[in-house]
Amino acid sequence: MRLFFLVFLFFFPLQLLSAVEFKGKFEQGSFILGKTKPGSKVYIDKRKIRVSEKGFFAFGLDRDRKNDVTIRIYEDKKLQTINKKVLKRKYKIQRIDGLPSKQVTPPPEVYERIKKDNKLIGEARSLDTAYEFFKGKFIFPLDKYIITGVYGSQRILNGKPRQPHYGIDFHAPEGTPVKAMMDGEVTLAEDDMYFTGGTLIFDHGHGISTLFMHMKDINVKVGQKVKKGEIVGTLGQSGRATGPHLDIRLNWFNVKLDPITILK
Repeated sequence: MRLFFLVFLFFFPLQLLSAVEFKGKFEQGSFILGKTKPGSKVYIDKRKIRVSEKGFFAFGLDRDRKNDVTIRIYEDKKLQTINKKVLKRKYKIQRIDGLPSKQVTPPPEVYERIKKDNKLIGEARSLDTAYEFFKGKFIFPLDKYIITGVYGSQRILNGKPRQPHYGIDFHAPEGTPVKAMMDGEVTLAEDDMYFTGGTLIFDHGHGISTLFMHMKDINVKVGQKVKKGEIVGTLGQSGRATGPHLDIRLNWFNVKLDPITILK
């Protein structure tokens, strides 16, 4: 009987690690929501990430990620290692011809302006706050729309390949009200950026942010808290836009994610 008990302890230790839960598909471009035991330490690959008091954490997978993701969780000085295979995606190719040359290649005199814009966007995306809004259900920013551009698509402008598109384009009439997709804090509100025109960034916590481009009107300011569904401005065609539309982006810090993965 004693031997059986010792064998039982060997195969079934009294202090088992807690189960870890994930919400989201492990494929390129995806947002992943995780839940573990409160107080645990979580590493994604080699990066330590924030865990909320209730055990929630979030991260994302790059558009072109080729390697599997390694998740290490330290709970009460015990290590649990989880390896997840990252599925590959196929992306669409979009060709747009007949654009003015200045919309394909910016003139040298605006390079400093572009550099300044990118710095502001990068700073807003680098925040690592304790907000937990990211774990809620996100909503679409418009009530009526036509999707004209999708994440990951490669755009060829006037025959020249450009960077992939990292957002979703929603076509609607200029002046259409735009809603916050989730509770958050406004970390950037600029009405005239070179590429993105009227631009908003919202912090949802743990490095998760959403960005709205080409706005006509902006009704909020930096530092303001917004609620999901609140009208934050109107759709426009500011910046380098070829027509009225809203381009939304989703980021985990500097990792560009597919916004549809928080809207499914």
